Amino acid sequence: MTTPQTLGWFDFFEAGRAASPEPAWPVARVCAAHRDAFELLAPGEPAALWATLPGAWRLSHAPEALPTVGDWVQWTRPEGAEDARITHVLPRRSCFVRRANGARASPQLLAANVDTVLLVSGVDHDLNPNRLMRYLAQLHDSGARPVLVLNKADSPQAAAQGLDTLGPLAERWPVHALSALNAQGLSQLEPYLGPGQTVALVGSSGVGKSTLANRLLGVDRQETGAVRAHDQRGRHTTTRRELLHLPGGALLLDSPGLRSLGLWDAEAGVDAVFDAVVERARDCRFRDCRHRGEPGCAVEAAIEDGSLPAHERDAWEAMRREAAFEARKADPALMANERRLWKQRSKALRRMSE
Repeated sequence: MTTPQTLGWFDFFEAGRAASPEPAWPVARVCAAHRDAFELLAPGEPAALWATLPGAWRLSHAPEALPTVGDWVQWTRPEGAEDARITHVLPRRSCFVRRANGARASPQLLAANVDTVLLVSGVDHDLNPNRLMRYLAQLHDSGARPVLVLNKADSPQAAAQGLDTLGPLAERWPVHALSALNAQGLSQLEPYLGPGQTVALVGSSGVGKSTLANRLLGVDRQETGAVRAHDQRGRHTTTRRELLHLPGGALLLDSPGLRSLGLWDAEAGVDAVFDAVVERARDCRFRDCRHRGEPGCAVEAAIEDGSLPAHERDAWEAMRREAAFEARKADPALMANERRLWKQRSKALRRMSE
């Protein structure tokens, strides 16, 4: 019999339920989300429930407040109705949000109430510290614990090379080198897979997330795809996010590969990931130092003496610009002001060229 605890229920959610409009309503966890319906795992129910969301509720809430995979919700079933109806979304312990694809800046909720995010990379051509830093910056304020997984480490030499490529990242976050294809080193992940714990697989296409999911599940449930030989890229083989039970009692959220990760509300996360750069920037002579030739620049001094890699400064600056730009896109007033400034600059340039 399924219990709340086997689905990842903690005292945090009990407190949220007690503070809800109707504490007596039953609870369930969203295990899959479709366009107009949700699949719920409800304690005591023999099978997943199909549930809908009232249109008025959907219209009165922001997109990031709508239910997503991993959410705990309250529900009811109107008399004579075949499907359940979601009535309330309980507060979240963690929330993974990215910028939705498209020109308009808006948040896209990927998952909720994830305890550990397994950030998967291959030790082949996919292993890119800057890409991992992007993920880590986005994950910083999510509430979930990031763990770096180096997949395709089929030999001790490959594992050592992968750890060497990570550099300082391997000193700040847990790192585990393994081979999902050959089932090597999977026991390293056991501390994150206890009963009721929720883990998510995140990473770009072709890194072996579906193969790893199959190994953790003990069955070939997730389809796997081939990797192109010339650039080690694969196609996305997972097409939806869903919550799955693992044999040891944990729950796995396998998400589609993310070809690009738009930084949403991640300025604090960028600074946290690049704290070595930020720490040195505090010692610059000028507060508005651009770290590009200004006198008394502590960042450039650290680069010159070898204590700070130049690529970290470059990546930090690029991600800060992107995060700031996304923040402006999300704020109509800031965007209007930026357009006004660009118009003024364009007019000034035209006058100078006449």
